[in-house]
Amino acid sequence: MTVRAADVVVGTELPERTFAVTRADLVRYAGASGDFNPIHWSDRIAASVGLPGVIAHGMLTMGLAGRAVTDWTGDPAALVEYQVRFGRPVVVPDDDAGVEVTVRGRVAALLDEGRARVDLTVTSGGEKVLSLARAVVRLP
Repeated sequence: MTVRAADVVVGTELPERTFAVTRADLVRYAGASGDFNPIHWSDRIAASVGLPGVIAHGMLTMGLAGRAVTDWTGDPAALVEYQVRFGRPVVVPDDDAGVEVTVRGRVAALLDEGRARVDLTVTSGGEKVLSLARAVVRLP
C-alpha cells in the first residue's frame, strides 16, 4: 500500500502489521548481521545472564518496525529519520510458531518539506518492546 501525501493528516493511522519471528529467523539475521551473540540462540546462555529465554536481536525488531513504515510509504528511501529505545526483549520460543511482533503507527505531526513524523507502538505478547519509536518520512 502506497500512501499519498494529500491523504495524510495528523492522526492518520498506518495499517497494523504483525510479523512472526522464529528461531530460524534469528539464525538468518545472525548470519546477515554478524551478530552471533549466544543469547540469540542458546537457552542456557540466555538463562545464565538472567533472560527469560532466547531473545530476538534488537535491531531485527527495529528493522521490522521500520519495514511497516516503508511499506506504508511505498519507498524505503522515504524514511529519513528513525529512532527507538529498546524497552523489553522479544522472547522467541523454540518451536515452529515463534512469536509475533505487532507494529502500529500514527502520524503525529506534519513537518516542513513534505515530511511527517510517525509515532510507532511495537508490541510482543501484549508488552511494549520498543519505546519512543518514531520515524520521519518524506511523503510521496
